[in-house]
Amino acid sequence: MTEAKRDHGGGVDAAAARFGGHRAEWLDLSTGINPVPYPVPAMASDVWTALPDRDAQNRAIDAARCFWEVPESAAILAVPGASAAIVHIPRLAAPGRVAIPAPTYNEHAASFMQAGWQVTEADGTASVRVHPNNPDGRFWRADDLDGELRIIDESFCDIAPDASLIHEATKPGTLILKSFGKFWGLAGLRLGFVIGDAEFIARLGAMLGPWPVSGPALHIGATALRDRGWAEATRLRLAADAARLDELICRGDATLVGGSNLFRLYDVADSALWQDHLARQRIWSRVFPYNPRWLRLGLPAAEGWERLENALR
Repeated sequence: MTEAKRDHGGGVDAAAARFGGHRAEWLDLSTGINPVPYPVPAMASDVWTALPDRDAQNRAIDAARCFWEVPESAAILAVPGASAAIVHIPRLAAPGRVAIPAPTYNEHAASFMQAGWQVTEADGTASVRVHPNNPDGRFWRADDLDGELRIIDESFCDIAPDASLIHEATKPGTLILKSFGKFWGLAGLRLGFVIGDAEFIARLGAMLGPWPVSGPALHIGATALRDRGWAEATRLRLAADAARLDELICRGDATLVGGSNLFRLYDVADSALWQDHLARQRIWSRVFPYNPRWLRLGLPAAEGWERLENALR
């Protein structure tokens, strides 16, 4: 791999500029963000006005340790979104070869390349696995990982907690990423966690500096992570909605390829034509530059289903 192509979901502003309409008129199905987010709790005024103290960070970290059943010997760091950690992690080890099987979330390869690493499909001194993978939803095994630096990106794994590789967090060189923007639907909060090797996490924390995560993000994160009832109900709803989306899309010439209960990946004759058709009705989808047959759709909120059904008639 000689260069990292960085394409993403989102970009509704650009879609509106091309196809018309205002952003508020668009139904964005191009991401894997839960369309029914966790309800933001009330917060005392000092959560906004004071620097986040050690207690605020500890409350969020303790909640994360409990929710993800993190082994006691593994360290945890709260970060301003998993993407912030992805940028810095390649600098934790001397550049070499990093194994990142494609296709997958492309920010990992881009960050490693910027840090001087050579990105390969296999046999690296470091390895990255997105678990479940984006965009095809593949789950990995612990023995798929190798190297002195092992990254397991579990940004979408909260839909399937039993599949988590969190037990690997005790192994030297292992870092597990957790995102708060996907399952909880609060991408704008910019909150994530890195779990694993204590030495690497201490160095990563030094790179990010003091107060990397805002007080409101820590407060909301701690509250949400302790709300197991919401998480359990959300998993059931997402599973039902994913099945509903499959039934709707596969009525035509689409075939399910994979995905997760936060996004679905379909094989179609021409994904660009699908995207164009939906966009003319103010619905944005995700296509991929490396595969003209792949169309990825996130889940609509309750009010979006009728719009999508009408667009497909």
